[in-house]
Amino acid sequence: MADDFEEKRRYFRVHDTIHLLHRVIDANHIERSHVTNDVLSNYSLAAALDVLNQEAAAVVSRLERRDPEIVEYLKIIDSKINLLSQALVGQDNAFSEHDKQQVNLSASGLAFSNDEIIPVGSLVELRMLLASCLAVIVAYGRVVQCKDIGNSDHPYEVCVEYINMNDNDRELLIKHVVKKQMQQFRDNRAH
Repeated sequence: MADDFEEKRRYFRVHDTIHLLHRVIDANHIERSHVTNDVLSNYSLAAALDVLNQEAAAVVSRLERRDPEIVEYLKIIDSKINLLSQALVGQDNAFSEHDKQQVNLSASGLAFSNDEIIPVGSLVELRMLLASCLAVIVAYGRVVQCKDIGNSDHPYEVCVEYINMNDNDRELLIKHVVKKQMQQFRDNRAH
């Protein structure tokens, strides 16, 4: 039991405002819709591009010493690709302004307010749009807690632990959380 707690707490947690869609599903749905590595069949385009950027960084540093002009050109192409990926993610009509909400987010799970009870143990599909990188992550999770928080609009807080998350998506979530945490730290120091 203590190991479970340590596992859950090994990632940083931040309060953030993201676009979030969720729905209760059954276990068969998860088995049928396994996460694929095909970037176009899931929402991990930004995560896949980020992995490729990491791989290219070593090559770019070697190339920069030999031919800095080529590196400048490659950086321009990289910027174009990033703009295109942001445009593709931005075209996703699944999200709207009313899907934006305050969450407590980590690479192991999230907590969000909801207008109805979702029983503990329920499986949920989560679609999260992260503003910092305009990436949409589709994740599955298990409800580990649902409690009444007394809020009139959304009276329940639902706590979800991710299951079967794609490694690239988890890495993207970690980067997003760290970036958000650093921003909050800078904001606190400025005040």
